[in-house]
Amino acid sequence: MIEILRPVKEINNLLSEKRRIVITTHNNPDGDAIGSSLAMYHYLKIKGHQVDVVIPNMFPEFLAWIPGSKETLVYERQSALVKKALTEAEVVFCLDYNAINRLGSVADIITRSQGKRVLIDHHIDPDTESFDYCISTVDISSTSELIYNFIDSSGDRDLINKEIAEALYAGIVTDTGSFSFSCNRKETYEVTADLVSRGVDVQKLHQLIYDTFSENRLRLLGYAIHKRMIVWEEFHTALIYLTREDLRGFNFQVGDTEGIVNYPLSMEKINQSILLTEKDKMIRMSFRSKGKFSVNDLVRSHFNGGGHMNAAGGKSFNTIEKTIEEVKKILPLYKNELDYILSYDS
Repeated sequence: MIEILRPVKEINNLLSEKRRIVITTHNNPDGDAIGSSLAMYHYLKIKGHQVDVVIPNMFPEFLAWIPGSKETLVYERQSALVKKALTEAEVVFCLDYNAINRLGSVADIITRSQGKRVLIDHHIDPDTESFDYCISTVDISSTSELIYNFIDSSGDRDLINKEIAEALYAGIVTDTGSFSFSCNRKETYEVTADLVSRGVDVQKLHQLIYDTFSENRLRLLGYAIHKRMIVWEEFHTALIYLTREDLRGFNFQVGDTEGIVNYPLSMEKINQSILLTEKDKMIRMSFRSKGKFSVNDLVRSHFNGGGHMNAAGGKSFNTIEKTIEEVKKILPLYKNELDYILSYDS
């Protein structure tokens, strides 16, 4: 566990007066990023603060039901409002990212902001020097669970209403893959049970998150697996790649590739899955693994990124073809680690 550099009490001292607060989260925000940010938004509003949520670019449409999502300021669409909010902010919460550069286009603006920066995150190796206050641990399922703990430790658990509970649940369920990884702590289920007691309809939220595929998204998934999947049996690794042309052909919308990287792991002898998605100026890389194989270590060493042991992201500035070649070239370095029968005891 990474040391909590400043206790919750000190952050609450910072918030003892009504403040202008901006909540930020990382580029290409996922369920935990949006869930934790909007839960904190509702909580701080109840406490009487003036609060804005800033995101660098748009989140997937299947998260648009989360209460407060329509109030977020999207830098790609509202740059002037984002700059104004960060310029005036007295406190900037930094949720679900471990370094300022994870903010993409917003990074330079937040660096110039005079607001005190408060990090709450669960990723490996946080850049603690960039923040004034830090709550950081890799042992928690999600940043949303950390937000729950922050509210609880502040003595405000009774303030968790249905809106906050739904946002936190969305973050926890998506960052654990519906409780299929990062979920071996009993406390995660105790938190989830408390959220259900506060009005979360688990069946309804599951449908809102997972059963909202468009026809194009479902067809893209089928195409990705049937036409764009490479399997390297000797390295227990599968790779899926999608070009710009592929995405255009299926009328790609933000969030349409969400979860594709997980499918190859359903194969018995595949211990690592990789998704390459071609963007305008780079290749976005998503890595997932089973057991104790650390894709975080691999990505940090070779692909300008990082994340968690079993889930990490990176990037490449080569072509799709050259990036695939580079991946295949480094796999022999990890053959012994990848060559195992799935076991959590070994």
